[in-house]
Amino acid sequence: MKYVVALLLAAASVGLSLIGLVATASADTSDRFSQGGWIEKFQPAIDQANASGELFRIRGHCQSNCTLFLGVRNVCVERSARLLFHAGHGRGANRQVINAGSTQRMLDAYNPKLRQYVIDKGYLTKLEFSTISGADIIDKFGYRECSSG
Repeated sequence: MKYVVALLLAAASVGLSLIGLVATASADTSDRFSQGGWIEKFQPAIDQANASGELFRIRGHCQSNCTLFLGVRNVCVERSARLLFHAGHGRGANRQVINAGSTQRMLDAYNPKLRQYVIDKGYLTKLEFSTISGADIIDKFGYRECSSG
C-alpha cells in the first residue's frame, strides 16, 4: 500500500510539472507586436492576457504601443529586450501631431518608477524613439525578469 501511495504521489508531481511546462510554453509574447501599431491591434491581446492571468513575455524588439504590454498584470521582460518609447500621435494627416490621449494611455501602462523616468527624460514628448534595455527595465524599474525556459 505504501508503494501505491508513493507511486500516486510521484505521478501527481510529474503531472503538475508537466502542467507548469505547458503553461510556460503557451505564454504569449510581444513578438507579433514588436513593430508597434494602432491600439486596435494591441487592446485585444492586452485584455486577453489580463483576463487569463497567463504569463506575457516581452522579448526582442518592442517599440511604441508594444510597450503597453508592460501594463499586463503577469508580465515579464527578457534582459535582452529593447523597448522603444515615443509620444502617441494621430493618424493620416495628423501622424506628425502628438496626441495627448494616446500618450497618456502609454503612461498609464507603466509602473510609477518607469512613468516618472520617461516623463523626466521627455521620452513621450517627441515622436523620435528613445530606447531602454530590458536589463534596465528589470534592474532600474522593478519589472519581473522572465525565467530562461
